Amino acid sequence: MRFPGRRKRTHYFPVEQKNRPSFDIGISLKEQVYILGVDQLLIDIEINADEAFLEKYGLEKGQSQLIYDDVAEKIYRESKEKGYVVGEFAGGAIGNTLHNYSVLSDDRSVALGVISKQIEVGDYAYNYICNTCSQVDFSFLQPVDGPIGRAFCFITPDGERTFGISKGNMNELNAEFIPESVIRESSAVLVSAFLLRDESAPLFQSVMKTIHTAKKYDVPIVLSLGTSSLVKEKKDFLTEFIKNHVTVLAMNLQEATALTGQSDPLLAGQVALGLSDLNLITDGPRGLYLCGYVDSRNARETDQQIHSKSIPEYNRYEYSRPMRFEECDDPVTIFSHINPYMGGPGNITNTNGAGDAALSALLHDMASNAHHRSRVPNSPKHGDKHLTYSSLAQISKYCNRVSYEVLIQNSPRLSRGLPEHEESLESGYWER
Repeated sequence: MRFPGRRKRTHYFPVEQKNRPSFDIGISLKEQVYILGVDQLLIDIEINADEAFLEKYGLEKGQSQLIYDDVAEKIYRESKEKGYVVGEFAGGAIGNTLHNYSVLSDDRSVALGVISKQIEVGDYAYNYICNTCSQVDFSFLQPVDGPIGRAFCFITPDGERTFGISKGNMNELNAEFIPESVIRESSAVLVSAFLLRDESAPLFQSVMKTIHTAKKYDVPIVLSLGTSSLVKEKKDFLTEFIKNHVTVLAMNLQEATALTGQSDPLLAGQVALGLSDLNLITDGPRGLYLCGYVDSRNARETDQQIHSKSIPEYNRYEYSRPMRFEECDDPVTIFSHINPYMGGPGNITNTNGAGDAALSALLHDMASNAHHRSRVPNSPKHGDKHLTYSSLAQISKYCNRVSYEVLIQNSPRLSRGLPEHEESLESGYWER
């Protein structure tokens, strides 16, 4: 069974009986599978600057600070004219995840947000589009007068980094630019806690419209937590938001601890399962965890060694495919942990984007489940309603492998798909 997209490699699913009749008779292949994300479109701009330059614009060295849009424009223009700009890179957690998903699947994803109406060759909006996979659909972006968000990183000769954020128009997305039909047909809707920070901004209302529309059509809602400081700041709000709306929750251990009060990743995941149906927790050099539910009749025991940590025998049913809690008659909690691929890179130059990469792999598997269900609805894989195509254990391998690809490079985004020789992508990888 092929996954979404036009990748050359073919994937197969297991069968229990040989020579069974084809399930493909009469099935339309016109339906397109994609995910949708709402984002604050943001460009990361690296600038070589001396201390005089920082002082000129009132920037405190070594700190992160907000920059007024008019000041940001002066900084940008002067830096471009004098050749101080080292690079301009498309950024943002949702943008990174959509890009990575489209690279992995070689297929469509849809971005909602704002974009500058007037785009010049070489400016930040132009660079955002050029540095994003061409399979990311920008057709539904809202055009605005003025810049998108800009995140400046000023590098002084001593190597010190100073950060400045200019919001631009990134919070000005109006609810009228949220297309109901596109949300209805999507396999998952992806949002970030950053989008929920300012409840007075038009963006907040647009996100809530997206969420309510997704719930109306039973589309899984995926939330990526922002930073631990944001989670602490809005803990009560986020707790209720997740409990009422979120299907899949993605976070690092610091964010998970801020949300649940548990510093142990398994216990944090267990607590978070009281709020959402499936959790992805990245734990830096200790790998990542997946936590979910499965109905007892679908629980599959691992054939690997059983491990006990803060939860005894936590990985016993890691060969199970996760389900929504409400879909289970007799819900069983399932957990899987994996250490970094090949022990992790020997030299990590940038950890930014590793969590987004892991989430993109999970989303690819969720979309693959929707793809398979629409093509082969009578398959025994879809007797019950599962969230993913693969088991928790297999998804953790995939997430881990994709994160590794980001960790071995400077960019927070995948520059290519996984290597064709990669054993984990051989036919049979998706069988469990």
